[in-house]
Amino acid sequence: MLKLGIVALSLCVSGCGLPYYWQAVGGQLGLLRQREPIDAVLADAGVDDTVKQSLRAVARIRRFAVDTLALPDNDSYTTYVDLDRSYVVWNVIAAEEFSVDPVRWCFPFAGCVAYRGYFDRDAAERFQAGLAEQGFDTYSGGASAYSTLGYFADPVLSTMLDGGEEYVAALLFHELAHQRLYVKDDSEFNEAFASTIEEYGMELWLADAQGSDALERYRASVARRAQFGDLIAAQQRRLGEIYTAAVEPERTREAKRAAFDLLRDEYQQLKRQWDGASDYDGWFEQPMNNATLAAIATYRQWLPALRARLQAVGLEAFYAETESLATLSVSERAAWLAAWAEGRSAPRALPES
Repeated sequence: MLKLGIVALSLCVSGCGLPYYWQAVGGQLGLLRQREPIDAVLADAGVDDTVKQSLRAVARIRRFAVDTLALPDNDSYTTYVDLDRSYVVWNVIAAEEFSVDPVRWCFPFAGCVAYRGYFDRDAAERFQAGLAEQGFDTYSGGASAYSTLGYFADPVLSTMLDGGEEYVAALLFHELAHQRLYVKDDSEFNEAFASTIEEYGMELWLADAQGSDALERYRASVARRAQFGDLIAAQQRRLGEIYTAAVEPERTREAKRAAFDLLRDEYQQLKRQWDGASDYDGWFEQPMNNATLAAIATYRQWLPALRARLQAVGLEAFYAETESLATLSVSERAAWLAAWAEGRSAPRALPES
């Protein structure tokens, strides 16, 4: 499930028309207008006690993120917006019929990203339908939160609270990590970096706040997530071989369908190791294509490499090294990450960040 996304909020100069620009700006301005200080919400007798309890937890989690994870200490997540919908944005992902690589859309501040976000679900689905008519594989999914990369003070959203305290903590760690480090034109690095800090932070926070049982459950969930990610990566490699074979399109389509049937079988085999856990049943029940794979791979591609590096050098050095990686080109950065993933010697010395 695509759980998070970064929406381009400024004037689009490439691949983006005025209707998209106005919905993006209008949606963001609408959120800014609705923000209320959390302290005021807590003092409001008309606000549900469950919401208040969640917002008190936000304050504790945010303090932990700053003090323990060295994430930005700013006005983000000090206000609250009660939305009247299930998600704040819907992200559309597309890939060509015979390619595992997602289409990328480019914006002035966010750079080129592997998804396009809409504040209105109908608008997202219309855009998705138009891409499908052009022959693209497509996927559209709701996001509970997104980051403005520090350009605005991001509010806590009601959509963030529905999953409970652990879900809120994971979201805050992830989104604040985007504010700590974001690299234009490299969605895979950005999402893996934020996910690495999210998972590292969750282990520390659960150990501190909830004890060993919660930590063990979380680690088991992360292990299943990693195995699921490995399945997706293997499927993309399998499809890549199919797509590069010089055969007629219909034979390629047949091989593609067979590959997805095989993926479903592989998931069922994997589940037998999970003691009844069914984390990804819903994902496998949807129609699958190149775009649904890309929605997962964008988050998972470099995560093992970054997690291994963080464990090897510690948080402070990890931040310094990833900030240095941010100065490299996409291909140079990929070479470093591949070396970290495989335990090989680094290509050369990292530049000063």
